[in-house]
Amino acid sequence: MSYSTENIRNVALAGHPGAGKTMLFEALLHAGGAIQTAGSIERGSTVSDFDPIEKERGHSIDAAIASLDTTTDGAPVHVNLVDTPGYPDFRGPTLSSLAAVETVAIVVDAGSGIEYGTRRMMEYAKARNLCRAIVVNKIDHADADNARLLESLREAFGPEVLPLNLPADNGQRVVDCFGYSGKVAAGDSDLGAVADWHQKIIDQVVEVNETVMDRYLDLGEEGLSGEELHNAFEQCLREGHLVPVCFVSTRSGTGVDDLLKIAGRLFPHPGEGNPPSFVKGSGDDAEAIAAQPDPSAHVIADVFKIINDPFVGKLGIFRVYQGTVKKDSQLFIDDGKKPFKVAHLFKLKGKDHVEIAQAVPGDIAAVAKIDDLHFDAVLHDSHDEDQIHLAPAEFPRPMFGLAVESAHKGQEQKLSTALHKLAEEDPAFAVEHHPELNETVVRGLSDLHLRVMLQRLKDKHGVEVKTRPPRIAYRETVSSKAEGHHRHKKQTGGAGQFGEVFLRIEPMPRGSGFEFVDEVKGGTIPGQFMPAVEKGVRQVLGAGAVAGYPLQDVRVIVYDGKHHSVDSKEVAFVAAGKKAFLDAIAKARPQVLEPIVDLEVAAPEQHMGDISGGLSAKRARISGTDSLRGGEIVVRAQVPLSELEGYAAELKSVTAGRGRYALDFSHYEPVPPQVQTRLVEAWKPRIEED
Repeated sequence: MSYSTENIRNVALAGHPGAGKTMLFEALLHAGGAIQTAGSIERGSTVSDFDPIEKERGHSIDAAIASLDTTTDGAPVHVNLVDTPGYPDFRGPTLSSLAAVETVAIVVDAGSGIEYGTRRMMEYAKARNLCRAIVVNKIDHADADNARLLESLREAFGPEVLPLNLPADNGQRVVDCFGYSGKVAAGDSDLGAVADWHQKIIDQVVEVNETVMDRYLDLGEEGLSGEELHNAFEQCLREGHLVPVCFVSTRSGTGVDDLLKIAGRLFPHPGEGNPPSFVKGSGDDAEAIAAQPDPSAHVIADVFKIINDPFVGKLGIFRVYQGTVKKDSQLFIDDGKKPFKVAHLFKLKGKDHVEIAQAVPGDIAAVAKIDDLHFDAVLHDSHDEDQIHLAPAEFPRPMFGLAVESAHKGQEQKLSTALHKLAEEDPAFAVEHHPELNETVVRGLSDLHLRVMLQRLKDKHGVEVKTRPPRIAYRETVSSKAEGHHRHKKQTGGAGQFGEVFLRIEPMPRGSGFEFVDEVKGGTIPGQFMPAVEKGVRQVLGAGAVAGYPLQDVRVIVYDGKHHSVDSKEVAFVAAGKKAFLDAIAKARPQVLEPIVDLEVAAPEQHMGDISGGLSAKRARISGTDSLRGGEIVVRAQVPLSELEGYAAELKSVTAGRGRYALDFSHYEPVPPQVQTRLVEAWKPRIEED
């Protein structure tokens, strides 16, 4: 099918685990004619869960993409669907995929109702200024209470949550209550009179646009054209003034065709949604620019997903924002001087790749075997677009860690390469190497996240590892101002070494990082030696000063020094800068900081006492609790990450396997004095060994 930007709909399916996203993905592909038969999770035959680990576990661990072509009201519609993982452990691929869509459809289980994954994805989508829709699935299940659920959705997310259709006959069919297909059906639904809900949504839609509102007040609904209603509807979605609800059952197929038609008629195309923030330049010189969905303009595209396929090689999946990417054209990566040729251009259908001739603005496509591609790379076809990048999106900070080493000698390089490839694929998976400990640490969002990544390491890249607990990602800082001084003088016959440095240090606000300031007057330290002084300071920043952890949130001001016309060398000022910095830190009341995480624990309410008591013993600060449907509670707390080692097994034991938890990094704060003393004492033997 030939299509333009106006025909494209980009939709991500997101939500809580088990809500039915993958089966809705299958049902939509089947309804759109992209597949002959919907797959099954039990049989491992779905388009999106094609990874062997996904088949084994029975749930998504990565985002999958497929497209379908259909017609709505005689016009072609090309829908790019993204099926995202529900488990918070795999939030990285979910959030990176949101960069490619205008609309996020949050899937809710009609029986389970609003769960923590529902709330979290609504928050993420709103924060990214994306259009949101809610799809209520499993409306025909015995435990579904569709009326109560709609009421709960409106209570939780506001009166802008309104249904576009309603279940009828106990969820066996749905009836339109917006009127996109003509006259609204008369009568009642399982949720009351259709006309009442129709009036609510019309009132909500027309009030966003003064012109439409005036015409509506003068002429009534019959006086509004379909185009006016569509434009007002699209504006409502774009401004968050409306969150439409659609009801479906993927088991019976009820409402799936209706949802596909709603997407074609009412969801925004790439020229209508809120465009992402592109920036040209960096620092104070950076300026915001708007990519235009013009097929004849210079190309601007963003790589939002990387797949390292053992057979195809590196696959870069990108969203086109401006211009047209054509087969055999040439593209630059970021500010690269050498272009690559688009030898093959693909659309994705799960694990399958379908060659295409071009990708227009708003479309999602892929190129293969380009080693320089990386996550968030900007592709363009002219040096006029050098220094353009997307404003960085926020991802949960990976805080769970494991120290890894190759299980077999001689595979160290293979391990390093494989870990790098895994980190390219998941922005919430990080690899750190600590030279002072000769330790490689992988970090993820949870114990489950790391177990899956290490299983991929073995299955996909053929590398087995041994693991052990890593050091917690503590940090160091200072809590007061101080001055430091050191004279480095060394004479060994012939030319010696001489450098002297005076500096001040002062604490900066938490999260500020590091700042190096040169206030030397009169050339007491020649300019060519200031980088050496900074190098010495940075050696301490990385290695630590009191407990062996990186320093942060400190400003270093070098204000004086001395040099020798013959003996002063770079190595002398490196040593002087390092020792002067250590001298100042010792006087500035140094502190060890520990990572604090936001923790949410969900479990049956009868276990609340055990959960709260267990958290209190871990130095947790409990901030609140919420009651969920089905007798569950959610406990929210802030906890030192160091206290959560083994918490997965502990929670499983306390709740008989029915508890679950999610965490996000919150901030750093000073450790208790007794903990700092222990960490400092543990570091001393290593200093003495060195």
